Amino acid sequence: MTDTKTDRTDGDELEVKPPQPQGQAGMRWGSAAMPVEKSKDFKSTSRRLLARLRHERALVWLVIVLGVVSTFMLVIGPKVLGNATDIVVRGAFSPAGMDFPKLHRTLLVAAALYVFSALLAYALSYILAGVVQRTMFRLRRDVEDKLNRLPLSYIDRNQRGDLLSRVTNDIDNIAQTLQSTLSQMLTSTLTIVGILAVMVWISWLLAIVALVTVPLSLWSTRAIAARSKGRFISQWMHTGALNAQVEETFTGHAIVKAFGRQPEVEARFRETNERLYEASFGAQFMSGIIQPTMNVIGNLNFVAIAVFGGLRVTAGAMTLGGVQAFIQYSRQFTMPMSQLASMANMLQSGMASAERVFELLDAEEQSAEPDATPPPVERGRVEFEDVSFSYDPDKALIENLSLVVEPGRTVAIVGHTGAGKTTLVNLLMRFYELDGGRITIDGYDIAQMPRHALRANIGMVLQDTWLFNGTIRENIAYGRLDATEDEIMAAAKATYVDRFVHSLPDGYDTVLDDEGTTVSAGEKQLITIARAFLAERPILILDEATSSVDTRTEVLIQHAMAALRKQRTSFVIAHRLSTIRDADTILVMDAGRIVEQGNHNELIAARGAYFELYNAQFAAATAEVA
Repeated sequence: MTDTKTDRTDGDELEVKPPQPQGQAGMRWGSAAMPVEKSKDFKSTSRRLLARLRHERALVWLVIVLGVVSTFMLVIGPKVLGNATDIVVRGAFSPAGMDFPKLHRTLLVAAALYVFSALLAYALSYILAGVVQRTMFRLRRDVEDKLNRLPLSYIDRNQRGDLLSRVTNDIDNIAQTLQSTLSQMLTSTLTIVGILAVMVWISWLLAIVALVTVPLSLWSTRAIAARSKGRFISQWMHTGALNAQVEETFTGHAIVKAFGRQPEVEARFRETNERLYEASFGAQFMSGIIQPTMNVIGNLNFVAIAVFGGLRVTAGAMTLGGVQAFIQYSRQFTMPMSQLASMANMLQSGMASAERVFELLDAEEQSAEPDATPPPVERGRVEFEDVSFSYDPDKALIENLSLVVEPGRTVAIVGHTGAGKTTLVNLLMRFYELDGGRITIDGYDIAQMPRHALRANIGMVLQDTWLFNGTIRENIAYGRLDATEDEIMAAAKATYVDRFVHSLPDGYDTVLDDEGTTVSAGEKQLITIARAFLAERPILILDEATSSVDTRTEVLIQHAMAALRKQRTSFVIAHRLSTIRDADTILVMDAGRIVEQGNHNELIAARGAYFELYNAQFAAATAEVA
């Protein structure tokens, strides 16, 4: 099973190659032979993501205030504890003894500072969680709206699994990144600034010693982050590719088993999984070495401060409590530096996901909807005027096609695979936009109609059935949500759904899953026909609507279709020519052109393209019976 998306043009498949994952299975992350995806624009992506917080600006400012106060209390704590140490040291060498009331007050102040700092940090985390989740709620809503505005060609060009991964995995990763980094970056930055100020206050000389390691920390962080960001891009790209493959294999699992392709599918999965492993291993390893590297630098800093601090105490330039406080500050100074370094890699992962989501949001949309309110479709007269269209600009499909379909008439469209039959009705539905000419309904140009208004007048029954997770009654009622129970039952009886529903344990309350596996393929087709029957649209499109129905049921469906098409303008795409002999007009298409048109008897008498198609099909059926 190949991992491709297809554009259906009535049976022909325009292959669209999926994006190929980078890297070779079996290569280690550090191998020079393994390509690494580059981040397109980290700064622009991060600014764009932070701009989405503007709806929460009041709460963001509150988070900043809480962070400042909480960090101030946390920073001042070691200085207060250093004062307590000095009280103890002075008391040990003072004839008056220990000043316990002052010591108790100092320790209570220190405890209160740490407790209130923790409470404010909890409040900050609570508020920030709401800010981030509401921002992600809006982002998911915008992505959903974007998907509804994308042209069908974009969906056809991209793997469904990869699109699903962008909407789910990537947005979840962005949420985790913002939740973990925003508060941490704020408090870590404020902590560094506050601690540095207090360190200079205690001893500017020791502060210089402590700052010697800062350039080394920054250089190490920058070097590791530069190597890791491309690997995070690769990780999420391969995650999307793996999701696309799993989604394809799961939906087609019956075909995979029927053709005995499990070994090939498993081999492809192992290969894709190996690529994901290579990318993830490299990303996580590079991310993981940040903390040990910063710990080594921090320990070197600690040794230097201990040595110089001891010398300062010996010289009488500092108190022991001052050195103790300074050592605590040096450890606290290193910790937020390490946190910022670790968050740099987490940000790379989040920005990689954000780039993928923004790439979707920036995709070219279908043309803007007109503001005009079209008149209601009353007659259903459809006219194609010099219509031209192609999927590939270098390969014309339909050129200067003209056609008039009078109200209430049934037009059947036949032809070889790839002739342009389904493309014709796709243009009528505005799934694709014309390259030239125009299509009118009751004289009104459909390009001037809002798409929802146009499609509200057209009912469709496709060869590929679609049922959602719900009862049979709900699936039929999807055609018209305000339909009464009697109308639903009438539609079911007219399309012979009622004949098989009563054989099911729960009747019309039988729950169908999203694949419709509780009913047969033919029964699914009947349900979709009942849905179109209930919709009562003035224009009807039937694209091989009886292809999954057995011969006996097909006869019954033909009678139902006759009732369904009554007083409706109908387009019927058919390969089985026996099903369209009673059509008012039969169009024979070839390479996007109408080569013949007329009713069945006229076209048979003409002994042209239709005659050849009909005889070929009849001969094939006769040979099959023989």
